[in-house]
Amino acid sequence: MKTSIQRLVITVAMLALPGLASAGFTLTEMSPQSKACAECHKKESSALYEQWGSSKHYRGNVGCYECHMALDTDSDGYEHYGQKIATLVTPKDCGRCHEHEVAEFNASHHAKGARILGSLDNTLAEVVEGNRGFKTPAFPHGVSSAAVNGCWQCHGAEVKILPNGKPDPATWPNTGIGRINPDGSEGSCAACHSRHEFSSAQARTPDTCGKCHMGPDHPQIEIYNESKHGIAYHANVDKMNLDNEKWIVGEDYSAAPTCATCHMSATKTQRITHDVGMRISWNNRPEISIRPEISDAKLGLPGKEVTWQTRRTNMVDVCLNCHNQHFVDSFYLQYDSLIDLYHDKFAKPGLALYQAAKPLLKPAQFSNPVDFTWYEIWHHEGRRARHGISMMGPDYTHWHGTYEVAKHFYSHYIPELEELVEANQNSSDPAKKEAATKLHQLLEETLNHGNHQWYLNKMSPEEKALRDQQRQEFQKRYAK
Repeated sequence: MKTSIQRLVITVAMLALPGLASAGFTLTEMSPQSKACAECHKKESSALYEQWGSSKHYRGNVGCYECHMALDTDSDGYEHYGQKIATLVTPKDCGRCHEHEVAEFNASHHAKGARILGSLDNTLAEVVEGNRGFKTPAFPHGVSSAAVNGCWQCHGAEVKILPNGKPDPATWPNTGIGRINPDGSEGSCAACHSRHEFSSAQARTPDTCGKCHMGPDHPQIEIYNESKHGIAYHANVDKMNLDNEKWIVGEDYSAAPTCATCHMSATKTQRITHDVGMRISWNNRPEISIRPEISDAKLGLPGKEVTWQTRRTNMVDVCLNCHNQHFVDSFYLQYDSLIDLYHDKFAKPGLALYQAAKPLLKPAQFSNPVDFTWYEIWHHEGRRARHGISMMGPDYTHWHGTYEVAKHFYSHYIPELEELVEANQNSSDPAKKEAATKLHQLLEETLNHGNHQWYLNKMSPEEKALRDQQRQEFQKRYAK
């Protein structure tokens, strides 16, 4: 593994290369090692050579060796035509030249993406969906192909190195955003800056983010494509000036924002950031949304000192390049109100009911129908609603979001909990009988709350009269 001392050795070694100036690691000519690599790869890997030839690295005389060099002590290093190299290029390697960008990335949730390996989501892929059928040298007892080819490809794997210095095939290829590397670093810059061109223009396109931010539980790319932002982007992509070096919104383009525009790229008053959490004011991943500084604190990230109000101000600065203050303020009122609705009507009571039901459930996670029901309510449908409003995608907020939450809450979740009560209320096990009684009481309290009284046909006369009045006004307005 590359320690700080070893890194210093590499830096000194780089400075000793011909043509390397000490300031900014600018190569005035290509090193002999990289010239030799390029001559071979020009014949053997022509697509790779072409991509590299289109990159800034090529124009700066940065070649294969400058990125792939390895020390004798590196576990992932191996001999390759007389040079010690490593297959993986890690953020520590990139940080030799891109120190600031890597420091920001290391402070982000992206860098911690592989921590899913111990999560409830990965339990699904490892146990419920998978088995130990995929056996490799690093996994002689087997590992789930569902996890290897699904979860790990976006979140990142812990890359295992074989005795020959090559990565184990269960963990490589992998460019997961939070990949755990042999040198102790976390992340993969190539997750966004695809090798070997490392194009800024490509990293700025929504599709780059959409490789991972899509699907039933976090459909950001689908929401973006539905939104006015996405529509404007696709209609005006030729006006986006994606290849511009500076690429400041309001100066270099104004046709539409991309994911990068809002979450990372420069404005007239903010520089580029590789910490994608610095402009979000809600973390909508958990059952109940939390403020980002709280989630940063849980991960031990420096963002724990940055309040959600500061982050919202950062995002508002982006919005104001195209929208006025009233528009932006009103959007955030709408956003917060949807979060409040989801929390108060479904998430908080739903979580309390699930916790109350646990003593009545079979102990294995996901061995009960209600496990799947509750999981999909918050992890799929609740997230879709919250992400939908955050990105102004009305169909995902409603039909794919709150409608699905409500449908499964009332048509599956509540009946499944009632069945648990009925099955255990006369149990010979005193603990289960007591748990069934408590769950029944909590169900009664929940359903008799004003949010749910309609389900019991107990809507208040005042509310019913108001809704009848509104219905009549609607019918009169549109009567022929």
